[in-house]
Amino acid sequence: MAAEVTRRLQGYRSLMSNAYKMAEIARLVGEPARAHMLLALGDGRALPAGELAACANVSAQTASGHLALLERAGLVSAVRQGRHRYFRVTSPEVAALLEATLIVASGVRPGQLCPTRVDPLLAAGRTCYNHLAGRLGVALCEALGAAGHVIVGEDGAHVTESGLTVLAHWGLDVTALRRHPYTRTCIDWSERRPHLGGPVGGAIYRQCLARGWVAHHLDCRAVRVTPEGYKGLARVFGLALPAPLMARKHGTRRRA
Repeated sequence: MAAEVTRRLQGYRSLMSNAYKMAEIARLVGEPARAHMLLALGDGRALPAGELAACANVSAQTASGHLALLERAGLVSAVRQGRHRYFRVTSPEVAALLEATLIVASGVRPGQLCPTRVDPLLAAGRTCYNHLAGRLGVALCEALGAAGHVIVGEDGAHVTESGLTVLAHWGLDVTALRRHPYTRTCIDWSERRPHLGGPVGGAIYRQCLARGWVAHHLDCRAVRVTPEGYKGLARVFGLALPAPLMARKHGTRRRA
């Protein structure tokens, strides 16, 4: 009996310790300036402290204090290049935390359209850490599913043999994927339907950038599909996109 009580107490203490850690993370993410900084870093970019200060509309000194707290908690990491320090989120798990928080914050139930307060550029197409999201990312995932190239389940997506063939012909290295043909999916916070993450989502995003099929808006996670990408995505994946997702030459840029 005493041993059972001791075991339960140990489990309770462990649970309480995790609860305190969770509360600390929630406190850090919940502060508006820090939330703005983390969302700016949500696409996996490394940004300087000055740019993050501008995103959060705070002074450089205030931003430095916020970033020190986030770095101490393991939510962001810093790299130094010359006189400048660049910050990025530490892992895909942190990016997933931000996306999941946005789902809850949006107040949208599954099956509903995204609320009108969502930035229409971000809702149309954006990056989620290192892969495509928004209507663009969801449409790509659904097109691959409809063609039988992926099978989306609750815990991720299985890449079928036809999917491996299509990706290989498109120029992706699928050697590792043949050994383990699975990839992570994310519930899109604006569409409330899955988009592809993990190694497949990341590889598709990088290939789209390399081919000039998507272009980023300046200083924003939003992406648009270029005219070349509109044709290429239709040809390779059978993806028919509405015109608003196509890129305009003004105000967009490609990323290296």
